[in-house]
Amino acid sequence: MCLAIPVRVERLEDNDQATASVGGIMRRIDVSLVEDVAVGDYVILHVGFALSKLNESEAQETLRLMSESGVLEEALDEIR
Repeated sequence: MCLAIPVRVERLEDNDQATASVGGIMRRIDVSLVEDVAVGDYVILHVGFALSKLNESEAQETLRLMSESGVLEEALDEIR
């Protein structure tokens, strides 16, 4: 199963690329589908692409719910 997961943008790179983090994992992602992405923003990541931005409280709540339901570890495994 391929899940979308909130990640935090840590660094912007060239060519609509960024480095994002979640759960101690750093991953290079494509941000070309989302306008005005900045360092510190949270985005929904799915198969390597940022799909939309969300605020920090929404991101943290989503990660909490994913953890409680047991799907967070699976999602983290998919982005490793």
